[in-house]
Amino acid sequence: MGAVNGKELIDRLDQLKSEIWFDGEMITGKLSEHPAFKGILKTKASLYDLQLDPSLANELTFISPDTNKPTGLSYLQPKTKEDIVKRRKMMEHWARQTKGMMGRSPDYINSVIMAFASSASFLKGKEKCFPENIQSIYELAMSKDLTFTHTFVTPQVNRSLFNYNTSKEPIAAKVIDHNEQGLVIKGARLLATQGGLTDEVLVFSTPNFFLEEDEAYAFSIPSDTPGLKFICRESFVGGDSTFNHPLSSRFEEMDSLVVFDNVLVPWNRVFYYGNIEASVNFLLKSSFHCFALHQTITRQIVKSEFMLGVAQLLVETIDVSEYQHIHEKLSEFIIGLETMKALLEKSEQNSELDEFGTMRPHLPPLQIASNIFPNIYPRYCEIIQIIGASGMVTLPTEKAINSSIGSNINHYLQGSDRTAEERIKIFRLAWDLTMSSFGTRQIQYERYFFGDPIRMSSTLYNTYPKAQYVKNVCEFLDINSEGTC
Repeated sequence: MGAVNGKELIDRLDQLKSEIWFDGEMITGKLSEHPAFKGILKTKASLYDLQLDPSLANELTFISPDTNKPTGLSYLQPKTKEDIVKRRKMMEHWARQTKGMMGRSPDYINSVIMAFASSASFLKGKEKCFPENIQSIYELAMSKDLTFTHTFVTPQVNRSLFNYNTSKEPIAAKVIDHNEQGLVIKGARLLATQGGLTDEVLVFSTPNFFLEEDEAYAFSIPSDTPGLKFICRESFVGGDSTFNHPLSSRFEEMDSLVVFDNVLVPWNRVFYYGNIEASVNFLLKSSFHCFALHQTITRQIVKSEFMLGVAQLLVETIDVSEYQHIHEKLSEFIIGLETMKALLEKSEQNSELDEFGTMRPHLPPLQIASNIFPNIYPRYCEIIQIIGASGMVTLPTEKAINSSIGSNINHYLQGSDRTAEERIKIFRLAWDLTMSSFGTRQIQYERYFFGDPIRMSSTLYNTYPKAQYVKNVCEFLDINSEGTC
């Protein structure tokens, strides 16, 4: 089949029988018509329509050598630096369609599936590992243009460093049995963004201090697998009006708790299980981090561009461009944006073929960018709030503008060179971006996108090559570089 269009995607998702719970009730009927999901699904459909736009075909798809069909470029296994750039340009198109607000646009997990498949041979010959199943899922995903969510975080019952789970009933999802048909999983996992709104759920363990064999696994299963439940949080969709809620009405993704109630995972869907070494080292040795970060940083750059545009539009709307403190604040946007761009470009220019024959973006610049963004994104939001000041909380609705009181609104809320309606639209965008429930969720999401920022900085410190710098200093001092230096 290859790449699908938006209607085909929506029809397919509407036919799923996933068990999704929202506000205490199990959802029935079409997902694309539910108030909490219709906006994000419409946006997702627009991405698939975009990839089949004839004018963009060469930038968003490639011809699969296996099927001879157009296939989404996020599935392309890069062999050259030019392939890396192709992938990034495709991701830029999709990110600009969503203004970078869609943290789990399909190209994210597509890139993860591609990375897993490109490194699958690492698992060859290892106990309880099935690299051929990774390749099969990758080929299935490409041929049907599947969408994925993923979940790998355990519930936050007790985050003590030395906590052992002594509950009789599993809390963190684990393997409780296996039989001729496959693994049986019971327990829960956190934060499946768009959980239940995708074809598949990719589940994998991440290294932790006390990883047990029954928690060391990776697999992918359909979202409507029996026993799989998605328990949604409260919706942050403010309403259908794109005037009142320009972002949440389009880009609210929903996050969910994933419950595995004796879920059977067929053997042909299992990547590995019961092998702690494989569970830990596959993520580290594979190209997972390289390609997941490459997509993420690309999206975050586009998001930064959009936020800079919002901030500058606020400045122009209320005519405060003459103040030096405004220059200083907008310069923070520019410095952050250009730093992220430079790091992304460096990662691409320094790409190298890995042991599996895949061209990988250079990881350290991407790690640095991923440590920068959680710090600068909340500051971006704060700057927009400061520029908007009281104007961020005096925002009539679309209905009020069109009511009998509209003449007052039009007179008192006009901008320096804009009508009141235009000014309110601009300020409602800034509010939805930084102050609404949607906006504050975005802050928290970006802050923890790749996990605890402290652990991320620790990982960067522990993996960054520092020995040569130490050696240079020791040579300058004429001391032994093999000592405490």
